[in-house]
Parts: sequence; structure tokens; C-alpha cells
Amino acid sequence: MRLYSGKIAPLSDEIVKALIEHKEIECESRKETAHDLEAVFNNYLAIEREVNDKAKDLLQSRGLPQSEFTRLKKLTADQKGIKIGDDLMDHLLDQTIEMLMHSNNVDEVFAEDHEIRRRIRPILKKHLDVDTEIEAEVRGQLKHVQEGTRTWEIEYKRLMGDIQRRKGLV
Repeated sequence: MRLYSGKIAPLSDEIVKALIEHKEIECESRKETAHDLEAVFNNYLAIEREVNDKAKDLLQSRGLPQSEFTRLKKLTADQKGIKIGDDLMDHLLDQTIEMLMHSNNVDEVFAEDHEIRRRIRPILKKHLDVDTEIEAEVRGQLKHVQEGTRTWEIEYKRLMGDIQRRKGLV
């Protein structure tokens, strides 16, 4: 699961639309409420970039192998107060609910937290699972190259970047 910057605006709009249509929140302006959500998601991406950079720096300064990157990234994320990987969904749900409760653009929240979670989880999952689809597409195009080789890694990164750009994710 991964949050892409190109998915933030449509994700925010879709969440706000669903909550308003099901009368779980009331707000003056959908657009302003969606902007509040975008700010939450953009803040997460900014912190995630800091976490990646710090983990890379730690890896290099300590002379650790690349296999330690994931562990260092998780430790750094915990220090910054964010979740990554499988915990990303719950973290973003918590942040979304927190924003709804404190936003000046949301007049009233009528639903309980668990109802809001249930409403927006499928929307969030749909937008976060894009990387799974992209990876399947990349792997499909690399069937002729042996996985684990240097050529495979180079081509994998290149194709991944191309597809992400084409889909407007980065």
C-alpha cells in the first residue's frame, strides 16, 4: 500500500462526497473540506519523504547493507509518529477522523468514528492499492527477464517510473 501524490485530490474529493451523501458530515463547502483532507495526506507524504531520507542517511553513515533499509525506515517512522506498510491504512483513517472533528470547514459530524471508518476504508483502499496493480503490470512486462538480476532491477525501476508518470501518480 502506498499513497501517491497524484491520487490525493481525487481521494479527498471522493471521501468528502461519500460522507456528505450518506449524511455522516455536514459542511458549508465540499471543496474546503476536501482541501483539509488533502492537507492531511500531503503532510503524511512530506513526513514519509523525511523518513525515507533519514533511513537512507542512517544506512549510509553506519555502513549497513541495503537489506536493513526497511527496518531503519520503520524505526524512523515510529520516531516521527507515522505508520508505514500494512499500518498505513489505519494511520490515515485516524488522521482523517481527527481532521473531521477539528476542521473549521466541517459544521457537524453525525456518525460515530467506526461508521466513518467503515465508509471511507474501501475508498482509501482503492486508492492505496494502485501500486499493486502497477507492480503486476511491470512484472508482466518483465516476464522475459530473470528476476533478481541487475538488468531486472534496472528495468523494473524504469518501467515503474514510466507507468507511474503515465497514470499521473507522481
